[in-house]
Amino acid sequence: MTSVKEFRVVEPATADALGRGRFVFTDAYSVFDWGRMPDPIPNKGASLCTMGAYNFELLEAAGVPTHYRGVVDPTSDATEPEDAVVPLAEAGAPPTEMAIELTQVPDLPYEGGEGADDDGAGEGYDYDAYHAAAGENYLVPLEVVFRNTVPVGSSLRSRRKPADFDLDFDEWPADPVDLPEPVVEFSTKYEEQDRYLTREEADRIAGIADIDALAELARGVNRVVTERAAEAGFVHEDGKIECLYYDGEVRVADVVGTFDENRFAYAGQQVSKEVVRQWYKRNDPAWVEAVSDAKTAVADEPDLADWRELCDHEPTTLPPDVLGAVADMYAAGANAYTGESWFDAPPVGEAVDAVRDL
Repeated sequence: MTSVKEFRVVEPATADALGRGRFVFTDAYSVFDWGRMPDPIPNKGASLCTMGAYNFELLEAAGVPTHYRGVVDPTSDATEPEDAVVPLAEAGAPPTEMAIELTQVPDLPYEGGEGADDDGAGEGYDYDAYHAAAGENYLVPLEVVFRNTVPVGSSLRSRRKPADFDLDFDEWPADPVDLPEPVVEFSTKYEEQDRYLTREEADRIAGIADIDALAELARGVNRVVTERAAEAGFVHEDGKIECLYYDGEVRVADVVGTFDENRFAYAGQQVSKEVVRQWYKRNDPAWVEAVSDAKTAVADEPDLADWRELCDHEPTTLPPDVLGAVADMYAAGANAYTGESWFDAPPVGEAVDAVRDL
């Protein structure tokens, strides 16, 4: 399903019922939509699984509907796989597998430039075919993005002006900016190159799922994660959710509130995969520029969906000291966020200082 999580089906979804499955979190990572990067980050998968499960259980307690069913206890000797599925607190070690409910995910046909809808939405992707196959039990083909701040590196800086949010300056400053109110945006989920959407485009792509319900669900997730982050000493800057539609209800899907799905800060320092993005911008600018050029050039190739075919550079590998510091950031951050010592890692302040100097 993604470049960094593996996906297992236990019982497939049908037109009328949710199925059951597992996410298997790996130590792989992705930046700039590249897919799997050259180096695995030790304990990253377990860190994200632990943090994601913790957030799902917070959402459940707050009455927010999700597809989460528990984690797979890595110390379990159960002979039946389902017997190993437990709440996070009952796992004997950091889990790497999460049990979830499954919905239908039809193919999204791509017809090239000539297949675009009359109003331009889809840019060659046939969302009508997606929904015809999906019926009333499907993964909404959108990402719902929420923002509390505008950190350095946020795409919002290039798309919107401060005045759009009633901020009293003309240009974005070099430091993070707090927004007066959380902002919700919509972007594509299955197109090769993500793009932000108008609310009208998002409403059409969402199908029968109510766009207001999706936005309200995102605000609920944002509220729960922001409150927990503050309790643990973090600032929750922005994040995203994916949603499923089933039986007239939208529910949170995928994973929420981790250092890959969301951006957090601790003592003024980014604690998310933004650390790695910024490292590549400083240390491998030729690759970053080649990625940007390829994403731009694919617009002139109407029959080509994958911009990577136009990229003439490969990313460099992370040096061992950088890899170790990022691994400690994930593990120490998960410990601090959950309030439990799941990992043998330095205190979060020490781990944050290490990535600050990369």
